[in-house]
Amino acid sequence: LRTILVELGLEPTGRTDRAVYLEQLNEFLLAQVPLGHDVVLFIDEAQDLSPELLEQVRLLSNLETDSRKLLQIVLLGQPELTRHVERLPQVAQRVVVRYHLGPMTAEEVDLYVAHRARVAGADRRLLSTRAAQAVYEETGGVPRLVNLLVANALFVAAARGDSQIGEDTIRDLAEDRRMSVEAA
Repeated sequence: LRTILVELGLEPTGRTDRAVYLEQLNEFLLAQVPLGHDVVLFIDEAQDLSPELLEQVRLLSNLETDSRKLLQIVLLGQPELTRHVERLPQVAQRVVVRYHLGPMTAEEVDLYVAHRARVAGADRRLLSTRAAQAVYEETGGVPRLVNLLVANALFVAAARGDSQIGEDTIRDLAEDRRMSVEAA
């Protein structure tokens, strides 16, 4: 609760009093209603929340007026989040929408990497066509693995002074990763 208050730009009052923090959050949320503001809480890596913390998050969904919820909550996480939520029926009942981002196709991987590069300010294609295909083959299109492999490839390309990431770089990094996993 303290972290939520700080992220909302509030100065938490009290030292560690949950009731005080909850009241402060409720007052803030009520003040947003006449302003027409919707408040959304995004919790990333939510699969790491303990059952107790997931229950506390569920209780936040009780903050409401007679006509509307004051706080929308979005949980983002790895596939194990679904299993954690399903073990807590009261939490699972509050989940209105679920979406699982599955693996991307080879074309989607290429478009995804190109988009992320553009958003980051790149003015050229960072992956050769063959490198993009190699990224797909080495990661199976799993977004988390795509991000990891391409980020590492960017470091290698920058260190070498390469203007574009080639297939060999992708394959070498993937092989290094496989070897380190086998060694562990």
